[in-house]
Amino acid sequence: MSALQGRRPVLVGVDGSEPALRAVRWAALEARRLQVPLRVVTASGDRGIRHLTRLDLGPDYREAVLEVARAQVAAATDVARKAAPGVEVTSDVLAADPVPALLEESRQARLVVLGNRGLGGFSGLLAGSVTVAVTAHATCPVVVVRGAEQDPGVAENGPVVVGVDGSPLSDAALAFAFADAEAHGSALVAVHAWQDMVVDPNVGAYLDWEAIEREENRLLAEQLAGVAQKYPDVPVDRVVVVRESPARLLVELSAGARLVVVGARGRGGFTGLLLGSTSQALVHHAQCPVAVVRPDQPEHP
Repeated sequence: MSALQGRRPVLVGVDGSEPALRAVRWAALEARRLQVPLRVVTASGDRGIRHLTRLDLGPDYREAVLEVARAQVAAATDVARKAAPGVEVTSDVLAADPVPALLEESRQARLVVLGNRGLGGFSGLLAGSVTVAVTAHATCPVVVVRGAEQDPGVAENGPVVVGVDGSPLSDAALAFAFADAEAHGSALVAVHAWQDMVVDPNVGAYLDWEAIEREENRLLAEQLAGVAQKYPDVPVDRVVVVRESPARLLVELSAGARLVVVGARGRGGFTGLLLGSTSQALVHHAQCPVAVVRPDQPEHP
């Protein structure tokens, strides 16, 4: 890793909401662990208002929007410095709409961190287009901070849970998860749920589910073997469940996890992982932060 890459900041998007401030605290601690700067940004774009009216809202309105945005960034910066004293914190109000602003910023970031819902400049951060678009297209991994009521012991010492689908596309998620587990001194739980949607329920009773489970265990072990050799000090548990929804299983396991990591897309049990039901379920319902990693993104230490 080059010195430039090593100093890329953790980027956090804020909007004045409490979920965004929780994301700031999480991001500040992660920046301190990585020994990189933290960059706090918000967007002053008024796309949402312009959808509602064709009127020119005028300079007074635009200045008021900027003042609110500056106050949000200032408050978030204070929260970051209190959460992680000593971390270098920079901040900015971006004169663009949230999605293009965050995507452009992600080109120079180590990690993008977002709250699980928002208001103002990042309205709809959980369920709307901002989170989906940023998660789909960011140049670096994206973490959505969930788990407001998470047990502090679990948040500090829980394992990293990673969803694995048996395809090369989940190798990036595995690499991220192993590196994160090693850096935090965490255990890792590799999860594979086999629920092939092409199996007709009427013929499911005729399948040898025990044989399927043995084969899926073998495939998971093979996929883990290569990356696990790089992290010999990370304890690994394997969880293979057949005839189970990957989304339901990962959401359930998130209750005892410090972080859940998933690939951006997959096949089989994790088909459509980025924009499909599994990733949507995790972003909406996971009980801990969720990291989404694409195959073309760098490994996170």
